[in-house]
Amino acid sequence: MKKLFYNISFCAVLLFGQSCNKFLEKEPDNRAKIDTPEKVSQLLGTAYPQANYQAFAETMSDNVSDIGNGGTDNIIHDAFFFIDTKENQQDSPEYYWYGCYSAIASANLALETISKATDPASYSAQKGEALVARAYAHFMLVNFFSKFYNSATAASDPGIPYVTEPETVFIKSYDRKTVQYVYEMIEKDLLEGLPLIQDKNYTVPRYHFNRAAANAFATRFYLFKKDYAKVIQYATAAIPGNNFAPNLRQWNTTYKNITDVTELFKIYAKASEPANLLLVETSSSWARNYYTVRYGVDQTKQSQIFPRPDPLTGGNLAFSLYSINSGTHALVPKIDEYFVKVSVNANIGTPYVMVPLFTVEEVLFNQAEAYAYTGNSAAAIANLNVYASTRINNYNATTNEITAARINSVFNTTNIQDGLIRAILYYKRAEFIHEGQRWFDILRYKLPVTHSSSPSASGGGTVLATLTADDLRKVLQIPQSTSLAGLAPNPR
Repeated sequence: MKKLFYNISFCAVLLFGQSCNKFLEKEPDNRAKIDTPEKVSQLLGTAYPQANYQAFAETMSDNVSDIGNGGTDNIIHDAFFFIDTKENQQDSPEYYWYGCYSAIASANLALETISKATDPASYSAQKGEALVARAYAHFMLVNFFSKFYNSATAASDPGIPYVTEPETVFIKSYDRKTVQYVYEMIEKDLLEGLPLIQDKNYTVPRYHFNRAAANAFATRFYLFKKDYAKVIQYATAAIPGNNFAPNLRQWNTTYKNITDVTELFKIYAKASEPANLLLVETSSSWARNYYTVRYGVDQTKQSQIFPRPDPLTGGNLAFSLYSINSGTHALVPKIDEYFVKVSVNANIGTPYVMVPLFTVEEVLFNQAEAYAYTGNSAAAIANLNVYASTRINNYNATTNEITAARINSVFNTTNIQDGLIRAILYYKRAEFIHEGQRWFDILRYKLPVTHSSSPSASGGGTVLATLTADDLRKVLQIPQSTSLAGLAPNPR
């Protein structure tokens, strides 16, 4: 297998076009010394990918159409047509790749510092966070840039470089190894790091891998591996007592009563929102693009994703849906931007988006899916009813109850397991609209994706691009810069 001659800790060099020589000209003594648990904690603030996957993941999914008007952002255009984009700025796959490896470099530097400390035991919590953060960044990379995990092929499917130490030389070789190897390393880091995490170490726990967030990550990891008993185990650890109801977003009460749409945008990714388990700041234009670009959610998609009434409960979903741009674009107000100017008097700067990486809603769905696959349909249905209690307007536990009979009727099946999976995916699609989570369900279930133009008044839309169930383009192409450096590209 070919090697990648590339220095991960210099990932920003290729991404931003900076000079390696200028970096190396700096005297080592000018660098800040990281020699206390507090300083390591500060370093770990950069151990999370400060790049956003939502734009390309959402646009590749079946949630969008060619609306026919709006901006023509190249990254979103290429994602819509399943083109291996050459763009490398924020919101692109390449930007995300380097964002993940930058985060990994920070985690590895923290771990090296801890290993050399005279009192490593006092860094226990920081070690836990670093290990879980390193596992997470690799997990996202392998699921975007390698074939999705399949126990039958993972031992031969090319993975991504799993980096476990800081760089001490300018050029170092890396091996992609296999998806199986990457998953084994992720699991090793996750299981070693999770018990060490201490929430009391954080001023704002939701900006770090707190215990609930780390357990939520474990539910996703084991769901992707199809180890359903462990999904249930870690979901219960993430939300003790399965106390989901008060910690879900209260769309049919608190959110519904907010009449100022700008406030809805702001509260979705707040650290004070109980549903948010882990938040990360990302450099991103997605907040301004997700309802203004040409490829987005049109009225037809809105009707598919948010049908009225909701067939499983007979009520109406309480999500705040808005139509803008003369009614052509539909949106749920959830992606908010804050803009940082380069100076006080400047008109230029960088847009940022706070991204919820893990939420209580995802834990509920992951556990429900695991219940379905382990034959506990009653528990899976109970989870869905808890979810519906916060999502259906004027919810009534009797008239809006989700039952096995309703599920089988809506999805025209006599197999309750099949019906439950389809019900869970249906609600997840609505819940995580605009956030890119749908893409992972498309990968997990090998769903085809058809992108079309918006239907005209005289008929349906025109098919513009199609991904088949096993289409090679479902695996994102590794950045061209690393391919030129010797890493074998993904097949096309």
